[in-house]
This record gives sequence, C-alpha cells and structure tokens, in this order.
Amino acid sequence: MGGFFGYANSMLVFLMALALPAFAQEEVPEQPKVPLRWAAGQRRKMIRTIRSYKIHPVTDRKVLEVMRRVPRHEFVPDAVMRLAYQDRPLPIGRGQTISQPYIVAIMTQYLELKKGDKVLEIGTGSGYQAAILAEMGARVYTIEIVKALARSAERTLDRLGYHDVHVKAGDGYKGWPRAAPFDAVIVTCSPNHVPEKLKEQLKVGGKLVIPVGTDQKLVVLIKTEAGFKRKEIMDVRFVPMTGMAQDRIIGGKGLSTNPGRATDLRK
Repeated sequence: MGGFFGYANSMLVFLMALALPAFAQEEVPEQPKVPLRWAAGQRRKMIRTIRSYKIHPVTDRKVLEVMRRVPRHEFVPDAVMRLAYQDRPLPIGRGQTISQPYIVAIMTQYLELKKGDKVLEIGTGSGYQAAILAEMGARVYTIEIVKALARSAERTLDRLGYHDVHVKAGDGYKGWPRAAPFDAVIVTCSPNHVPEKLKEQLKVGGKLVIPVGTDQKLVVLIKTEAGFKRKEIMDVRFVPMTGMAQDRIIGGKGLSTNPGRATDLRK
C-alpha cells in the first residue's frame, strides 16, 4: 500500500509541476493607473467646467457625452496624470501639449460630424483628440510630425480599443493625399497661414477648423462650390506647426512658442 501511495503522490506532484507553467502564463489584468471612480468623478467635474463657458458655449450633447466617456488621464504622462481633468493644456513631452478640454470640445463641435465622416487630424500629439473623434463615429486619419509621439499615440489608441484610427508619422502640412478627400479637417497646431493642400483635400460642404496666424485665431473654413467661407471664433494659443509650415511663413515674424489656452470666456 505504501508503495502505491508513494507512486500516486509522485504522479500528483509531477502533474502539478506540468500545470504550473500554464498558470504562470495567464495574463494578470492590468491595474488602472488611477482609481476608476476618481477618474469618472473628475470627468463629470470637467464637463461642468466646459459647460460653464458662455460666449462660445459647448451645447452639442454628443460632444459632451463623448468627453465624459474618454479617459483623458490615459493620454498624459504619469507625472501630470492627476491634473488630467483640469481645464488646461498639459505637457506630453517633446515640446508638445495636450489641448485644454474646452478647446477640444469646441473644436469638435465646430466640425459638426456625422457618423461615418472621414476626418483628417494634423497634430496627433498623445492621441486624445483622435479618440474623441473616433467616439463621435468618425473614420480618423491623424498625422504627427514627432515620430516618437506618433508611435506612442498609436500604442495608446490601440490599447484602448481605437483600432480604426489611422496614425502616420510625418509632416501634416501637405495633408494625406492618398486618403483624401475628407469630410472635415482639424488642426491642433498653429501655422502662420492655412495650408493650401488641406483646403484642397476637403470635400465641398466640409469644414476645416484650425488655429492660424501670428496672433493665433481659431478659424472655421467651410468649403463651397465657389470657394471658402471663413469665420473667426476666438483667440487661442497652440504650439506652432513645425516642418514645412515654418519654411513657408507668410508675411510675419513667426509664431509664439508659448502654448497656453483659450481666453477665459466663461464670464
């Protein structure tokens, strides 16, 4: 009997040893970087702040709902993660910033997107604006001139499930000809002038939302059969568009390199 039990125990130990590698290979669920309840509460507070702007209010319910849903803290460095839901731009490295939430919301609202619209974004940054556009139901093509940021944004977007956002590392001054035409174009860096190629790649009836000029005005251009209708919205401060845009500065001394925020329009 002792021999039998000894043999059985040996076999049990052997089988358990075989099973251990399988257990060891199981993926451990990734722990959230911040408490999920805290993040949800902070997003609600962020939405209240966005809705408090009176002069250029954000009234599109879908934009507000999408902003309430997307985890902005996933698109900022760990060092500033606790500031992710404050209404301010934040540094994301390489001299670039993630835009202030109100600016993201108002620019998205001016695009007036419909589900299935094809949108070109110039200035991917960390990928937050691209995620907002994707949640709005758009097919997103986004270009980032800083290769490291483009690759990081692509990884973040993929990790969060935004698999249909197309990210390209390159100079966005000439747009994305192979993917054109677009229903809308959004630019999250400021050139001295509106790049002609971006206008050409816009469909008739489409909108181009862009911060532009040495004094940086947020501008909406609407393409018509006869040309473009232009509307200036507000004073803003964005990081400058680099690359070819800086080689082709028109009639000015260049752009501010001090990224700030929109003028406070809540009063």
